[in-house]
Amino acid sequence: MYYQDKFHLTPEQSLFLAKKKWDENVYCGMKMENRAVTFPQTKTILNGVNVPNVQLDDIQAILNMRDAWKFLLNTINQPLTFDYWCKLNEYIARNEALEWGKLRTGTVGISGTDYEPPIPEREKVIQEFKAIIYNPDASATDKALEAFAWGARGQFFWDGNKRTSLTLANKILVSAGAGILTITDKHMEQFNVLLLDFYNTGNNKALKEFLYENAIQGMTI
Repeated sequence: MYYQDKFHLTPEQSLFLAKKKWDENVYCGMKMENRAVTFPQTKTILNGVNVPNVQLDDIQAILNMRDAWKFLLNTINQPLTFDYWCKLNEYIARNEALEWGKLRTGTVGISGTDYEPPIPEREKVIQEFKAIIYNPDASATDKALEAFAWGARGQFFWDGNKRTSLTLANKILVSAGAGILTITDKHMEQFNVLLLDFYNTGNNKALKEFLYENAIQGMTI
């Protein structure tokens, strides 16, 4: 099933939306990782102000996503390639993982599931990436949803996979003027239930449907 674009924004409108929503998207990335930060705390840290009682590794994660979004916004017209995707992870997982910006070379586990993603094979991953990104029959929205699900379950990097997948999806959407993918607090619990089910089954239909209905944001002019 292919999902049609909900929004058709001009490049100027799309960039305006991304700049307006990027702090909310950073917070979304933190909540996806179950980090104990609030939206006001996240905004304060993004504004360069110290926040007491926030763990240093949480501050690092917020600043990493900030830098990934700055990179995304500054390169919005650059083509989306395998190397670009790795660059997103380089920003997001900096100083958090064994390596960042490179495919992992060892095994990892995912909390809450027995599913163990295989060690990525570079050429296979590149082909899968291209098949999603350059699918001529898919809308930008469908590519974004497919890329998010694929990256989250594949766990291709040592750390930051959900955040990297979220940012990858938004590179696709913002570049095409198709909105932005952000999961709000009220939808986070259901998202986690569906994501865990996807990890267990490999069937992304329910997760993509949920994200399409509840997590694609835009603007009406």
